[in-house]
Parts: sequence; C-alpha cells; structure tokens
Amino acid sequence: MKIFCGPKGTGKTKAIIEYANQAKATAKGHVVYLTDSDKYAFELKLPIRFLNTSDFGVKSEDEFRGFIKGIVASNGDNEYVFIDGVARICGKTLGEINSIFKTMEELEKEFGVKFVLTCSGTKEDLPDFILKYVD
Repeated sequence: MKIFCGPKGTGKTKAIIEYANQAKATAKGHVVYLTDSDKYAFELKLPIRFLNTSDFGVKSEDEFRGFIKGIVASNGDNEYVFIDGVARICGKTLGEINSIFKTMEELEKEFGVKFVLTCSGTKEDLPDFILKYVD
C-alpha cells in the first residue's frame, strides 16, 4: 500500500493521477481509479478504469468496503486500485477508518492487488495505521 498525504491543496490528486498513469505503462494487469468526483476523469490515460463512487451511491465506510471487495472479486486481473480521498468517500475522518485499511491489507495479501491512496493531513496528524504506508 502506498499513501500520498498532505494538507488540502498540496497536489495529492495530481500526484496520484501521475502515479496511476505511470503504473498503467508497466502494469501487467488492470488499473482502477476510484474517487467521488468526475473532475479529473480525463487526466487518466486509457484504459485505466475510472469509477466515481457517487455514481454507485457509496456514502459510508461499510458501503465503500463492499465496493472495493466487489472490485477485487469481479476481476482477478486487477493489479492496482487507486483511491483519491478515501476518508471523504467514507464520510469519516482518517482516524475513524482503520477497518478500511485492514480490509485493504487483507485484499493485498490474499489477492495481490496494490492499493494507492490519498489522505488529507500532515504526517504528524496521521494515525499509525496509515503512517506506516507513507514514504
């Protein structure tokens, strides 16, 4: 798992999009990009699969957990799942979504999917369960 962190407006979305585009160039499997807005959809290179979680009614932590499990279950060729704004999508603070990170850890181990996320906040503000994934 890889985390891009920083306060709002520090370029996390731009960085994760660039990383996704680079990953697609070398990935042997599929690349999926999740967020809750269509704002940056056209900055991703094809054939990256762009999904707006709002289009699927995802508004809570439990719904998001089911959503990412469904993505992994639906295609064994998914290699990367990029998530821009995980706490915002779940409607919670970073400190409240430990179970989402546990789910992603399990999915990475069991199915070999790599998760890359953005988290708003400084390194000092991040909970330990997130901080361990920040470079």
